[in-house]
Amino acid sequence: MSDPEVIEYHYYYPPGVHRILASGTSAFIGQVDESTVLKYTLERGGDSSRLEHEHRLLNIIGHHEHVIAHKGLTPDGLYLEYAENGSLLEFITKAKHAPASLQQRIRWCREIIEAVEHIHSKRVIHCDINPTNILLDKNLNIKLADFQGCYLDEGGNVVVPACAGEPCRYFCPREDDFNATRQTDLFALGSTIHFIFTGHEVFPDIVAGEEFWDEKVRLRFVSGVFPSDNHACAEIAQKCWRQQYAAASEILEEMRAIENLYNRMPTRGKGDLYGDLVT
Repeated sequence: MSDPEVIEYHYYYPPGVHRILASGTSAFIGQVDESTVLKYTLERGGDSSRLEHEHRLLNIIGHHEHVIAHKGLTPDGLYLEYAENGSLLEFITKAKHAPASLQQRIRWCREIIEAVEHIHSKRVIHCDINPTNILLDKNLNIKLADFQGCYLDEGGNVVVPACAGEPCRYFCPREDDFNATRQTDLFALGSTIHFIFTGHEVFPDIVAGEEFWDEKVRLRFVSGVFPSDNHACAEIAQKCWRQQYAAASEILEEMRAIENLYNRMPTRGKGDLYGDLVT
């Protein structure tokens, strides 16, 4: 068997980009100024269909305070709002940041749910909700990003197919892996809430890269085996995984009640992730 082909991409800087912040499987993110980044193809003149897809979805979604702001598509790439504090994944796992307070983590969950409720109201399914696609601005407000999902008509039929899917620890098992729905987004939301409170993804005993690791994760989900961590939003996460919510608005109502209760309590230590309330 021949070795897999290795493709190397070299950094380049379109006009106005002075620093590359990140790179993914299909694009670079370059900083333009203090409020703007440019998302552009890995090769000069490369396939821009995913950027055009994201541009289209963001136009449909419109403005929301917890969705990354869209600043226009040009031949150079897609201009977007700059989120100074990077991804939620990096912020929670990097040692340079002090642990977020319990109230902060509850607020993050509420803001993510508000973003999901909004995009679903526009008949957009994100299809890849996970901590790498959730960004933080300079004030640590949530910005849901990387829209490669699908758009539905009023009857729930796919009008614009998705270009991406969830990683296995956020993936709701279903007969058709490409059949994304509001419930599959909410399932991924459950795994995201779990990460926010525990600081690790589901099933850390299953090591990424080991033999059949992704199948092991899938089999636990299929069998109804979910993490049983005891934290303030554990029941919400469980209900997301068990597909017991019909809409994000139902989750938001419960999350706001939890937030209101905790906000009336004395401020807890920054390292206190659990507290004494289990919903």
